[in-house]
Amino acid sequence: MPDSLTVAPTSDARRVRAPDGTLLTPPPGWALLPPGDAGLTRRVKAAGPSWTVVEKKGRKTFSHGIWAPEAHIAAARAALEAERATPAYARRRASDQARREREQAEYEVDFANAVLRFLSFAPAFTAHAKRLAVLVAVHATPVGSGTVARTERIPLERRAEAAVIAWLRHQTTGYDDLRIARVKGARREVRRELAELSRGLLDVHRRDVPHSAAGCPLCTALEHPRASQ
Repeated sequence: MPDSLTVAPTSDARRVRAPDGTLLTPPPGWALLPPGDAGLTRRVKAAGPSWTVVEKKGRKTFSHGIWAPEAHIAAARAALEAERATPAYARRRASDQARREREQAEYEVDFANAVLRFLSFAPAFTAHAKRLAVLVAVHATPVGSGTVARTERIPLERRAEAAVIAWLRHQTTGYDDLRIARVKGARREVRRELAELSRGLLDVHRRDVPHSAAGCPLCTALEHPRASQ
């Protein structure tokens, strides 16, 4: 019986690449379990050897499922379906969903407050700060959004700052329409330059000096935010 491995996909759906570069073909009687059901995947892995197929693109890793004995997959699926049909499972699912929704609502509030602290707008622009905090939080906090607000690798205050700068980059600059050279570091440099402009724009609203909303990119974006970010 083969050992459990983490392998990479190839252009051939029936072949994978081992960590040492060797091309492998799953043994007879094995089948590919697609990703998407974490509970089923855990049971199949616990049942015996399997090959976990992952693809790395930059810093991100994408699952392509696992190869395992078809009998293990069928048995795990049948056992899981039987468990999920019980009233106890339904109650646990409802409880877990309620807990996740409560935690998400609390995080949205905490994140919006962190945005407000970062903005630190002057009293004349309090309404602007509240509006911006809501818009940034709505965009950045949904589960699965993939934004910096969903990472736990950096403190909440830094997440809020990064989310504001990202929102401003898309809403108040021409970033989305720029043609950036495919040169290493070019996009990072453009983002750095635009971030400085965004910080300057925020500083304008940290001073209690009224200005013309019609000529302010931030005031305009708050009034008419773009649909996509």
